[in-house]
Amino acid sequence: MAAPPESPKSSATESGCIWTSIRKTAQQRAACEPMLASFLHATILNHDRFEDAVSYHLAAKLDSNTLCAMQLREVILHAMDSDPGIGRAVCDDIRAVQERDPAINCCLVPLLYVKGVHALTSYRVAHWLWNQDRQFLALHLQNRISEVFAVDIHPAARIGRGILMDHATSVVVGETAVIEDDVSLLHEVTLGGTGKATGDRHPKVRRGV
Repeated sequence: MAAPPESPKSSATESGCIWTSIRKTAQQRAACEPMLASFLHATILNHDRFEDAVSYHLAAKLDSNTLCAMQLREVILHAMDSDPGIGRAVCDDIRAVQERDPAINCCLVPLLYVKGVHALTSYRVAHWLWNQDRQFLALHLQNRISEVFAVDIHPAARIGRGILMDHATSVVVGETAVIEDDVSLLHEVTLGGTGKATGDRHPKVRRGV
């Protein structure tokens, strides 16, 4: 099941702009808070590309005895390099958090600390795997996302860009659910099934809700 069509608002240029802003903020924070300087260098400043930083940070969070961070990073980076739309969607998700959450004043914070962004980015990789006929690995990743972030999104669900998943804890999105672009969700939202055994059985959330 394909993802909803991408809106044209983001481009490679805009992705570059958000990465430039993230790196600049990381440099400032590293200078102001020496205790986090090594972390900021390892996670942000040592990387040339947005995709490299995202894959490094996310893999560290999803690391387990079953799939180590190095293996996960390879999977995430392969997905993002194979489908540039994933990176553009992550940029839009980060921007959505920065614009709609008054507690967030820069794009660095969502990338590092907002688990709604982490869960969505991980889902986007799992969704790509699902569409590449690697469903078992996608389901494994779904399980790990649920364990780490307390967010359960089926890899076949279709989710657009510019999504704010505020706080994110206990969000559940079922297999045939659709969330279009520019949607904001609170924690503990469940897009569950209607009770049908098969077929289309989950809610649809339209753009801008």
